[in-house]
Amino acid sequence: MFDPQNRSAAFGPEAPKQIRFLTADDYPPFEFLGADGALAGFNVDLARALCAELKAGCTIQPRRWDNLLDALDAKEGDAIVASLRETPATRARVRFTAPYYLTPARFVSLTGAKDFDVRPEGLRQATIGVEAGSAHEAFLQRFFGRSTVQSFPDRAAMMTALREKKIDLAFGDAVSLALWLNDPRSGGCCAFRGGPYLEPAFFGEGVGIAVRPDDDVLRRALNRALQRLDERGVLAELYLKYFPIGFY
Repeated sequence: MFDPQNRSAAFGPEAPKQIRFLTADDYPPFEFLGADGALAGFNVDLARALCAELKAGCTIQPRRWDNLLDALDAKEGDAIVASLRETPATRARVRFTAPYYLTPARFVSLTGAKDFDVRPEGLRQATIGVEAGSAHEAFLQRFFGRSTVQSFPDRAAMMTALREKKIDLAFGDAVSLALWLNDPRSGGCCAFRGGPYLEPAFFGEGVGIAVRPDDDVLRRALNRALQRLDERGVLAELYLKYFPIGFY
């Protein structure tokens, strides 16, 4: 995620001594309440690792998803670590660190299916399922115009059609698809085909940590800490811990 040639500067006296992170608690495996009622998940562990890297005190407070930005505005916390995507609407209210993960798109087929050549010319005879009205549908229409694209109202309907062999491949958000593939209810039916598609015009520029627009000191400190966690392999360890079927 980070350029290894871009050596991060040492933390100066402006480094935060305490960080109050805001997150949600209903989006596993990113953030959720464990059996003991404690917050857990990829984003929660990342927040703790950032505080440890910065040698800062750390609190992680859950909020309703639709209240996170308002809570940050009200200074109930210092930063949002909740898989909040960078969009024109969110950029109008907050500033983001560098992304710590991307949200690619990928193809999925039945496990026993032939090895598809997932290039536009290789899928001219294929029927591809996608969620209606999504960026993924727009991407297929733009770059896979020779394929038969079949739209579905939601991911569940699309994956049912794939399992019933009504379509050859499904195309969608790789993060959601990785979670579905890892769910025992999928029965090991399916697998990713080809690599990730990362076109930012369709799939965004990744997920970063949000801070208030006037808190550039914290944003710079978090960026340096994220780079160091990446250099030391901590980000990779967290990714493998929570995503045994990776989405890249």
